[in-house]
Amino acid sequence: MGTEIRMSIITQIEVFEKLGVFLGQFSNPGEQETRRMPWLEELNSMFFRPVESVIKSSHIHNPWFTEENVRYAIKITGRSLNRESMTSWLSNYSPSGYEKKPKTVAVVIAGNIPMVGFHDMMCVLISGHNLLAKLSARDDGMLQIIADILCFLDDRFEGRISFEEGRLKDFDAVIATGSDNTARYFEYYFGKYPNIIRKNRNSVAILDGTETDEELKGLADDVFRYFGLGCRSVSKLYIPENYNFERFIEISGIYKHFINHNHWANNYEYQRAIHLINQSPHLDTGFFLIREDTSPSSPISVINYVKTEDTEIAVNLIKREIDKLQCIVGKSSIQEFMIPFGKAQNPELNDYPDNVDTLEFLFNL
Repeated sequence: MGTEIRMSIITQIEVFEKLGVFLGQFSNPGEQETRRMPWLEELNSMFFRPVESVIKSSHIHNPWFTEENVRYAIKITGRSLNRESMTSWLSNYSPSGYEKKPKTVAVVIAGNIPMVGFHDMMCVLISGHNLLAKLSARDDGMLQIIADILCFLDDRFEGRISFEEGRLKDFDAVIATGSDNTARYFEYYFGKYPNIIRKNRNSVAILDGTETDEELKGLADDVFRYFGLGCRSVSKLYIPENYNFERFIEISGIYKHFINHNHWANNYEYQRAIHLINQSPHLDTGFFLIREDTSPSSPISVINYVKTEDTEIAVNLIKREIDKLQCIVGKSSIQEFMIPFGKAQNPELNDYPDNVDTLEFLFNL
C-alpha cells in the first residue's frame, strides 16, 4: 500500500509539473516553448490556441480581467508548479491522508482575480478527492480548460472533476470564498458540512521612510496588481509621522494607464467627487487617491494610511486586526514575518487564503 500511495503522489506531481511547463508559455503572446518534448507538442496542438483565446477574451466576461493580469496570474501559477516546490509542500503532510476514501468537495470560487480558484482545485485533486466546482458568473473559463488539460495528461482525473452551474448537491465537504455578506449565506447553507468558509481579507504594508526605489516599485505592484481586488492586495499603509508620498506617487506612475480603464476611471472619479463634496482631506495623484483612514479595506482607486510614531507601534496596531489580514508587507528588519515588497502577489503553494491550511482540512475529511 505504501508504494501505491507514494507513486500516486509522484504521478500527480509529474502531471502538475507538466501543466506548469505548459502554462509557463503564456507570459508573452504567442510564444511557445522551444524545447522538443512530445507531450508538450501534443498539448500545444490541442490547447495552446484555446488558452490564448481565453486570455485575450477574458475582459469580455470580466472587465477587470485584462490580458496583462490574466497572463501574470498564469505565469505565477505555472512558476509554482515545479517539482521541488511541490515535493517540499507535500512533505509537510502525512501520506496516511491518501488512504482515506475519496470524498466529493464542493468549491465555490470567487471571481475577483484571474486563476483565483486554481489553488483550491489543485488541493482537492492532489489530496485524492473529487472536485465539484461552482464558478463565478464573471469567470473566464480558464479553470475549465485546465481541467481538460489535466484529464488529457492523465485520464484518471476524468470523472473526478465537474463544474456545476446550478445548485450544488451530492457533496461531502465545502470550500467557499466570498465577501463577509456571502459568508453568512454560506454558513447558513453549508454549516452542516465540514467546511472552510472564507471572508473578506485585506493586506497592509509598514513603511519606515528608508525604502529604496526598487522597494517602492514592489509596493506599487502589491497595491495595484489586479486593480487591488485580491485579498493579497495592499490597501493600507502604516507610515512615519512626517512621511512624504512624493517618491511613491512618482514610482506608482507605471500604473497610470489605469485611468484609461473605464471601470477604474469611474471608481476614481466617484471617489474623488465624494472626497471633494465631503471636504475630506486626501492626496489626488490623477489616477488614485491617498487618504488617512484606519480601515483595513479601501474602495477601488483609494489607498488608506495611518501615521505612527515608530514601526513597533505599527506592528502592535496590526496585531489587533490580524484576523482580517492576509499579508503584511515590509522589511524583515521590522518583523521577521513580513513579506518583502513586491512579493504579496506571488504566493507560494503553502500560502493559504485566510491562513487556513486547505490541505490539512482535506486530508482530515
